Amino acid sequence: MSEASALRPLAGIRVLDLTSVVVGPVATLRLAQYGAEVIKIETPEGDLMRRLGGASPSGDMSGCYLHLNRGKRSVRLDLKRPAARRALARILDRCDVFLSNIRPEALARLGLDAATARAGRPRLVHCCITGFGPGGPYRGLPAYDSVLQGVAGVAGLSLARDGEPRYAPLLLCDHVVGEITAGAVLAALVRRGATGAGAAIEVPMHETMAAFVLQEHLGRQTFQPPLGPAGEPRVLQADNKPLRTADGWISLTSNTDAQTHALLRIVGRPELIEDPRFRTVADRVANAKDWFAFRATALVGRTTAEWLAAFAAADVPAMPCHTLESLPADPHLLAVGLLRPDRHPTEGATLALRGTVLAEGEAPPLEAPAQTLGQDSRAVLAEAGLGAAEIAQALG
Repeated sequence: MSEASALRPLAGIRVLDLTSVVVGPVATLRLAQYGAEVIKIETPEGDLMRRLGGASPSGDMSGCYLHLNRGKRSVRLDLKRPAARRALARILDRCDVFLSNIRPEALARLGLDAATARAGRPRLVHCCITGFGPGGPYRGLPAYDSVLQGVAGVAGLSLARDGEPRYAPLLLCDHVVGEITAGAVLAALVRRGATGAGAAIEVPMHETMAAFVLQEHLGRQTFQPPLGPAGEPRVLQADNKPLRTADGWISLTSNTDAQTHALLRIVGRPELIEDPRFRTVADRVANAKDWFAFRATALVGRTTAEWLAAFAAADVPAMPCHTLESLPADPHLLAVGLLRPDRHPTEGATLALRGTVLAEGEAPPLEAPAQTLGQDSRAVLAEAGLGAAEIAQALG
């Protein structure tokens, strides 16, 4: 395999991207990073994330939109218009993958449901991200990340730990489901390579995130009859959080007995190695509340740097607990070049995030910057075989 094919294994695959906001763009960004040509269809108003993601120099290209939509071509179409829908069908004829996070009923009204879109296109991989899968009472209801964090039990984890439900302060469901969706599309493309047949895929967000929570927290309720209440007891301890030092915070975990014994020696409490509450992994799980309460104040006497040096020497897993301000300056991220200076045609100087999946030890080059609304409309329609008159009709 050549270096180019390793870095861009989806070169030659074309994706029709009818997604918006975060969950779908996360999936198509991953496909673009793997080398697919992604054609992003936007409404006349543009993807909501262009403005919902915060201020920008032009007012039309938030930082979040920039990061999620690199390497994609932007086509502006009003799909309420018949000429635009006909143009979209011509684009779809040239695509390998169709990906949408439009609700199923609306997708069907556009004639883009799996049965209709795949008619005459047997190799098409049709993938739809939905809020709630078929067969249940929530089918067809609207779903945003916060709604999903609540109904899938993510926010309820904080209720179990802190007595109050809280959303994770990032779009956790969107990112998790987006990455899973990209993997599902890749699996379908592998199958197509072997059989020649496309696929109809649906990724329901509620079921996906509920499984994500329950894989860990169903725990003792997994067994029938149950062996105890649900919930991973260590993770749900109120004191299971970053540890305060004399001048900051450290994130630390000691899972094995060797790591825990080293930790106790470093913090000056070697006598606790033989404490029956803490001696073994099973002891610490059974006495999780006591263990995490002890840890909570164990590091206040020395600085973050002093503790990190001591833990590193003993191979105890510990890292600084970054803030949003300090994270971009993390020495490892600086060394590997996760954030790179870039320049956008309309937004000026920016910081770009490179792809994080390495192939043959190399990170992929930066994709083209996110496009202005409709920047590629005429070129993409012409490539789909539309003449000048048809393009004018499609674009209104």
